[in-house]
Amino acid sequence: MNSKDAIPSINVDYFEDLTSGDVGQQPQSETENVGLRVAQLRREKGLSLEQLAAMTGFEVDFLEQIEKNAIHPQLGTIMRLSRALDQALSRMISGQGDKPYEVTRRGDRKPIARSTSSKGSRKVYQYLSLAHEVKGRHMEPLVVELEEVLDAEKSSHDGEEFIFVLSGTARVTIGEDSFDLGPGDSVYYLSSTPHSITGKGGKATILAVLYE
Repeated sequence: MNSKDAIPSINVDYFEDLTSGDVGQQPQSETENVGLRVAQLRREKGLSLEQLAAMTGFEVDFLEQIEKNAIHPQLGTIMRLSRALDQALSRMISGQGDKPYEVTRRGDRKPIARSTSSKGSRKVYQYLSLAHEVKGRHMEPLVVELEEVLDAEKSSHDGEEFIFVLSGTARVTIGEDSFDLGPGDSVYYLSSTPHSITGKGGKATILAVLYE
């Protein structure tokens, strides 16, 4: 694997102000239940769990655990489910908005369910939506707090992703290459390439923009 270190070329103070370390302090009671949304959309499409499993390649038991909220799906999983259910990623992640634009103040960022490993036994990251009220959007901007995971699971799906590191060190693996990114570093990649991102040496906070 290759390792590349980059020196931030811009002042990142503004981006650090977006988080100020308060991602993990959001009230869990405000968290959206992604699993219930998946179950609702599946029923609206008239699909059984077995049919959805055949469409996505996921095991029936895995999908059932997601719908029961025993496993909080990672973003790659949500994106694959959104395609199978013919839904915009934005609706899957943070609901359907109805506004032409949105100004998101620090205290108004919308908490989303924490994501765990495929077995649900380990938290991988948690994220906040920054534009959940915008109708018909094709990008999903998120502030994500990454946990350190030594054996991070790779995912691949359609779309594109842009990652900008706000604090800490993020370990990004794309295909067979790995990169350690610090504050001010960024990466843009096609999501169809197997990839993973995790904190390194502790937690890291990133700005992530997903494009369908």
